[in-house]
Parts: sequence; C-alpha cells; structure tokens
Amino acid sequence: MSETTSGGGTGRTSSGPPPPAGLRSRRGAAAVAVARALSVAVGLVTAYYLLPLDERLSAGTSVLLVCGLLAVLLVFRWEVRAVARSPHPRLRAVEGLAATLVLFLVLFAGSYYLLDRSAPGSFSEPLDRTDALYFALTTFCTVGFGDIAARSQTGRVLTMVQMAGGLLLVGVAARVLASAVQAGLDRQRREPAAPPRSGAGPEEEPEAGP
Repeated sequence: MSETTSGGGTGRTSSGPPPPAGLRSRRGAAAVAVARALSVAVGLVTAYYLLPLDERLSAGTSVLLVCGLLAVLLVFRWEVRAVARSPHPRLRAVEGLAATLVLFLVLFAGSYYLLDRSAPGSFSEPLDRTDALYFALTTFCTVGFGDIAARSQTGRVLTMVQMAGGLLLVGVAARVLASAVQAGLDRQRREPAAPPRSGAGPEEEPEAGP
C-alpha cells in the first residue's frame, strides 16, 4: 500500500506487512534442514576419501560391511522416530532420507574399492575412490553406462546386494518415512485440540453467597 503526502510533498511508500511468523519459521526450518543434510553428505563423502582404506577385502572386512549395513538400518530407524517427533516432519524426512542414502552409497563404494585392491580385475578397469563412488551411484540409479562393470563373481554378488538394498531403500524406506510424516502431522493436529495444562489447576467458579 502506498501513501503520498498532500501538496506535492515527498511520497512515503509502505512495503506492506511483514510475512507471518509461521512462514518465517518454516523458511528457517527449511534452511536448517538443507544445511544439515548437506553437512552430513559432505562429512560422509569427506570421510570416505580421508579414511585409510589400505586393507584388502577379506572375511574381516566382509563382517564390517555387514555391520555397516546394520548401521544403515539403525540410522534409518532413528530417523523414522525423529521424523514422527519433529515439528517439521516433511523436512526431517527429506533430511533423514538424504543421510541414509549417502551412508548407503559410501558404504558400497568403499567395498568396491577394497575388492578391487584385493582382487585386481574384479572390474572392467581399475578403481580409485572416485571410480568406486561413481560405480556405486550408477548402480543405485540403475543407469548402467557400461564403462565400469563387475567381472568377478564376488564383484557381481556385491553389486546384486547393492541393487537389492537400493530397491528396499527406495520402496520400503520411502513408505516408512511417509508413514512417519503422516504420524507427525496427525500429532500436530491433535496437540492444539488438547486442553492447556496449568500448574494452578482449572479455575473454579466462586460459590454464590446466601
């Protein structure tokens, strides 16, 4: 709305009312969720490049792979509970899915890298860490450019495990997160309807005098 003073004076323009507090809160929560998701992704990828992955794939590292997959499930379970309790369940679900996905890809990329070091020729070309992460990502996206392929039986089994895990992550995990989001939204709808609790207890009407 614009206001102009009479007599040809200087004009004064009003920029309108500020955005409501709820909108500012949602924008701030979205910014925080994006920042945290990016921080987790960058942290996991940085750890993947900095960790001393100098060992060869063996029975011990296979056990670590299984433990890593269990860790992915535990992280996902914790994220589902956090989504249901979050004041912004949709944003929390996106953040949790991003963290789980990056952890899943980094875990298999490290496994491919160790397998190539322990058994050269397991893939169509030698893998460095970037190549292993690239192969894990293309396998997850089912793109299959054909430039890198698993040749050994161990490599193909590991790739099939990632394919199955990726299908579960996209299908089942997305449904579970959607249910957690709905539970969080239902909880938010019920909370305003609940009567406010006060430490002094409900007020009592004064008794009528005689």
